[in-house]
Amino acid sequence: MNGKSAYRRVLIKISGEALAGGKGSGLDFGFIEKVCLAVKKCTEMGVQTAIVVGGGNFWRGVKDGGGRMERSKADHMGMLATVMNALAVSDRMEQLGMPVTVMTSVPMTTFADVYTRRDAVAALEAGKVVIFGGGTGNPYFSTDTAAALRAAEIGADALLLAKNIDGVYSADPRTDKSAVKYDAISYGEVLERHLNVMDMTATSLAMDNDIPSVVFALSDPENIVRAVMGENAGTIVRN
Repeated sequence: MNGKSAYRRVLIKISGEALAGGKGSGLDFGFIEKVCLAVKKCTEMGVQTAIVVGGGNFWRGVKDGGGRMERSKADHMGMLATVMNALAVSDRMEQLGMPVTVMTSVPMTTFADVYTRRDAVAALEAGKVVIFGGGTGNPYFSTDTAAALRAAEIGADALLLAKNIDGVYSADPRTDKSAVKYDAISYGEVLERHLNVMDMTATSLAMDNDIPSVVFALSDPENIVRAVMGENAGTIVRN
């Protein structure tokens, strides 16, 4: 891989919906392979890469509970959905010859290692991709918050937010034709304007730990490589 990375260690947040490709639910293994190949290019540049996956392609916690479930149980189901995705992504990586380990925030030792910061950093330094499943391990917290938390814990240089939209806008571009896309914006402005980058808890956590975030569309998985190389793949959010 030609080119030089802009970061030594990154954490990539991948939404569960993205892993479904265009199907809306379930898993699109062809698309997952494209994502894994993009991550492989990053590791070949020497970038230590961690991933947090969402679970929205299977279950969206309280949103899918629809008021018919107790919130904690609905969120626990969402955590299980993220583990399913983590296992699917790790399997494709292994088939591509990539060293990878899955860590979960709650004990599921039959399927994965239990997360500790020490073991995660050791795995990254050994050249493994580390996939975090289970969110934070607590209800009422999103996987965006889990991504910001893990990024802070492992000392990531950047948080890469691979989304279904190609950056941060002044309003929802799907409903507001006058919405303006930002090339760069501060965390303070994001919070003040209530822009839809991450939830407020995740945004505050990234801001307080001075971790820049790069928001880009995962529809082209090569945007992961562009973001790692410091190219303008979407919008950068920083202090």
